[in-house]
Amino acid sequence: MISLVTRTKLLILVQLIVFNHCIIGQIPPNNHSSGTWNLINLKYNLDKFVFLTFEGQLRSLGTYTDFHYHEFSQSTNLRINPNLITTLGIGKYDTYKEGGNFITPKNNDEIRLWPQLTTFQRFEHITIEHRYRIELRFATNNYRNRYRYRLGIQIPFGEQKDGFIPCSIQLNNELFFSENEPYFERNRLQGIFNYKPSRVINLQTGYLYQFDYKIVDEIGRSFFMLGINFELYKKKINKNPIE
Repeated sequence: MISLVTRTKLLILVQLIVFNHCIIGQIPPNNHSSGTWNLINLKYNLDKFVFLTFEGQLRSLGTYTDFHYHEFSQSTNLRINPNLITTLGIGKYDTYKEGGNFITPKNNDEIRLWPQLTTFQRFEHITIEHRYRIELRFATNNYRNRYRYRLGIQIPFGEQKDGFIPCSIQLNNELFFSENEPYFERNRLQGIFNYKPSRVINLQTGYLYQFDYKIVDEIGRSFFMLGINFELYKKKINKNPIE
């Protein structure tokens, strides 16, 4: 059962979202306004070595107005050891023109296949992440490759309960490169606050700033982030996967 304190926190979060949508959400986008970056993620652990992820994203150029992007992706992940994960993912990515909600024709309509390697360094409770991804991008009229590197740090805090620490701060910086000029495409900086009311649910809110250099699949600006992650287990497994 969800405790009264947890229910109260969730109710406050819902009220803030509704307030943001009703009051701030009417501000039209411009070059200086912030967009929104919304995501839902499901992680399903088959055992202590293999897990699947499913993610959906919805983005807007104004505060819950001028929706211009959505994606859905799925990945299969193999945990080699506690500090190394290999991934193979596939997804559908659609970017629409500016000026309203899902304005056609699209700027970009794409399927991506992406192998990925993630390594971790741990210092007591602090975790540093290095993520390397290659994207094979199949668009309507062309094919491109892209290379991404993300450096992240996660710092948990709060009193441990039920084997996990409920709160953490996560900072990420990601670089995007291509094999064609101008080679450097994008820089993406994120600051995220995570709150876990239970082992299954993780709520996220944060800020993302994105700088783009002459690419068509999204314009650079700042985004308010809101997300919810679910983690499920096929059977009871060791939560510290490989000893």
